[in-house]
Amino acid sequence: MLTDTHAHLDAKQFDRDRDDVITRARDAGVTLIINPGTTIESSRRAVELAEKYDEVYAAVGIHPSDANTFDEESLETLRTIASHEKVVAIGEIGLDFYWEGVPHAEQERVFREQIHVARELDLPIIVHSRDAEARVLEILREERAQKIRGVLHCFGGTLDQAQEARKLGFLIGVDGPVTYKNSDRLDLISRFVIDSVLIETDSPYLAPHPHRGKRNEPAFVAHVAEKLAEPGPFTLEDIHRITSSNARRLFGIGDVDATRIAYPIRDSLYLNITNQCTLSCAFCPKVHGDFIVKGHNLHLDREPTVDEILDAVGDPTRWREVVFCGYGESTLRFEVMKEVAQRLKKLGAKRIRLDTDGLANYVYERDVTPELAGLIDAISVSLNAPNAEMYTRVCRPGKEGNAYDGVKDFIRRVKQYVPDVTASVVAMPKVDVDACRKIAEDELGVTFVARDYNVVGEGYEKRERD
Repeated sequence: MLTDTHAHLDAKQFDRDRDDVITRARDAGVTLIINPGTTIESSRRAVELAEKYDEVYAAVGIHPSDANTFDEESLETLRTIASHEKVVAIGEIGLDFYWEGVPHAEQERVFREQIHVARELDLPIIVHSRDAEARVLEILREERAQKIRGVLHCFGGTLDQAQEARKLGFLIGVDGPVTYKNSDRLDLISRFVIDSVLIETDSPYLAPHPHRGKRNEPAFVAHVAEKLAEPGPFTLEDIHRITSSNARRLFGIGDVDATRIAYPIRDSLYLNITNQCTLSCAFCPKVHGDFIVKGHNLHLDREPTVDEILDAVGDPTRWREVVFCGYGESTLRFEVMKEVAQRLKKLGAKRIRLDTDGLANYVYERDVTPELAGLIDAISVSLNAPNAEMYTRVCRPGKEGNAYDGVKDFIRRVKQYVPDVTASVVAMPKVDVDACRKIAEDELGVTFVARDYNVVGEGYEKRERD
């Protein structure tokens, strides 16, 4: 499943073979195409094409290069066109300081006006930014665009600017230039968060390698996906799933996929056995109602049985490891977790890992760590703070008492029974990562890893990449 989130199918370059272009896209696995308008007329054509082709959706807007055509009539026309059921965004709008055709002040005025329309209609925005990233981010903040979110199309800024956009709830669009030999885009994207990336073609422009210099088309988005999968840590299947999920969620297209009990990322299979949790961590997306991890829906309507979990796994030998790590704390179903692990071992599982908050002893008021011997091969424990006060503030345990000391005691005990133990911390602002590292390595004698703030499931993979 592939999504091209930016293709100008209404462009004249497609007039002779548009049906064939759509067919080739389908054959390449493209199931969704967003066609942004650049003028009022282009926006109308985008809607017409959305009506004709099931997989095509429209965005409507006036490009900064055409900002001098914008007037009050344009504004009302945009509102009218945007009411169409297959219009999913306002765009392509923004700033272009590379070309000098339209004064910057005029571009900014029109950009703001269209953000206002998007906010009125509760639609995300598709933003064009060329040589203007810093100013675009300033305007997005000033206009409170985080309320509607959007994408910075064909992102050409720095990593810091990408991170700033992400804080505003914006995704970044990656196009054909990421495939070019001397491009620095792949390095930037590999250091960014895949959950905030969309892939696009900008057809008929910016054709990727090996089609560079020719007319681009939506089928070629497959080359962009392949390039993103090259450095790892994600497989091509992961890239397809994650970027398509990102697009459908941003643009509100389609229903959320069915809940996953077992969900693959790279060559690991993760087990989602409960949504119960001991903590209410400030950094956890679940606290804000987001149950999507790497394109997988983890919201359980009920807790699965042992047999349902095993059925979801199938043959465990297909995977490098099986990991107890859903959107809840697996040890809150301790007996179920143990039985599943025992049966997976009998089925030939190569390695079983547990990602945990380390509060099982604290919750059950007994030492459960000996019961993990022979079942769990590796364990990652969320330390998350250098002291009890910070831990309580960040992780917000539900049970009274010194949970932080409970976590450290669990780590000390569990390393007697599990051969590979890691203590992790989410690198939130004001959390002293170096102090946490010292506690993990010097005091507790285990491996340490820092996970990026507000990124689910990145820490362990980062340690493996390093």
